[in-house]
Amino acid sequence: MEGLLVNGRFNFLEFFCKLFFGGMQWHLVVIGVLYMIGLWKMFEKSGIKGWWALIPAAREYQLSRCAGRESDGRLLSVFVFFDTIITAFGWTLLVFLTRGGMSESAADTLFTVLSVTIGIVEFIYSIRVYVGLIEVYGVKKRWMWLWVMGFTEFIPALVWGFSPKYQPQWKVEDIKAELAKLATEGSASVMDEGLTVNLKERSATEFFQKKVLLRDIHMSIPQGHMVLLLGGSGAGKTTYLNAINGYEKAKAEVMLNGNNMYTQYKKMQYEVGFVPQSEMMRGKDTLLDAAKLRLPMEVSARQRRERVDEVMDIFGLKPVKNNLVEKLSGGQKKRLSISMEFISNPSLFILDEPDSGLDGVMARELFVQLRKIADTGKIVIVITHTPDRVIDLFDDVIVLAKDSARTGRLAWYGSIEDARKFFQRERMEQIVKSVNRKEEGGDGLADEFVMKYAEVQHG
Repeated sequence: MEGLLVNGRFNFLEFFCKLFFGGMQWHLVVIGVLYMIGLWKMFEKSGIKGWWALIPAAREYQLSRCAGRESDGRLLSVFVFFDTIITAFGWTLLVFLTRGGMSESAADTLFTVLSVTIGIVEFIYSIRVYVGLIEVYGVKKRWMWLWVMGFTEFIPALVWGFSPKYQPQWKVEDIKAELAKLATEGSASVMDEGLTVNLKERSATEFFQKKVLLRDIHMSIPQGHMVLLLGGSGAGKTTYLNAINGYEKAKAEVMLNGNNMYTQYKKMQYEVGFVPQSEMMRGKDTLLDAAKLRLPMEVSARQRRERVDEVMDIFGLKPVKNNLVEKLSGGQKKRLSISMEFISNPSLFILDEPDSGLDGVMARELFVQLRKIADTGKIVIVITHTPDRVIDLFDDVIVLAKDSARTGRLAWYGSIEDARKFFQRERMEQIVKSVNRKEEGGDGLADEFVMKYAEVQHG
């Protein structure tokens, strides 16, 4: 606690300065105050509460929201938090380590390596946030030098915050309000046979604030349809599937063949098969073991064996019927994981990247089998990162896009051919690229297509 004690008493002023400003030099305190004042005004220009500028780590996250680089801001704020803790309590931690048996030189080395590593990561992600700010404010790149110097970052913060000349091209709250107007709540009519989704919102709490992950997704999928689910990273594909199958409930009504998935979940759990990305099989499992878990208790042992034989035949696994999981090849394991979920003969079959790790021929064979399953009257929904090699097997495509408020929205639901006309792109990979953000290698047209699709629905 050296430096924080004055005449044997704790110095709260010194502690406050270390915690909030990272050092004891008063000129740095002044710079820190000016920086926070500038950020306060910048936040207000972007539609964010200005007082976030007063909170270490949280202000870096809010700055990333202003810059349209929220994913970078999350990581940056985490490292800034640890940096703040080390700065404020570093001496105490050092004393604790040395008293615990670590030599003083080893403890110094550890803290040096840790501080340098955190500093490098902070610098990298700060650059990415500053690049976003320059794009949002539409200024010249030379402003970057003032941001990265550390002791001069208060200058652009004050200038951009107070000068009417510098205005962000969009505001966080304005974008949310604009996109909220496109809500299509209740637009999908409930079908007696098929899947109807009327999802108003799926949210979570991140960094002490509500984060809307999905909003206003409405559709009706008839029985016998095989549907492709597309969307860039972070668009909410897996979140959407989890909301449909009831694993993560949303503010939604999900109806399958006239039954509510949320209020009648116990009754409907055998009607939905969900194959996640990661394999959930144990090395000593067989398909018969899965049948015991996935089929209702009233199903007899004979019926279970018959169902296992039937599913084995569908997915070409009869030659390895009695083999343990650990003895199977990669392709066989993938087919077995799918078989385990299909054992209950679900009406809705959802698969998250079932072809990962498979070559083109094996993937094609798998999707042909899924097409046959759909043709029996089932609904099959699939996520795949290589859709164009099997696109001829699908009926419809769902396109989710992450809008400017970082919320997953519906940019399209309909037939494959109509999707090509709507996006004016032939390949599915090109459609994904069109709605991806520019910093993710995309065209940055998510808002445009979300609005266009909403207008089509309303029209």
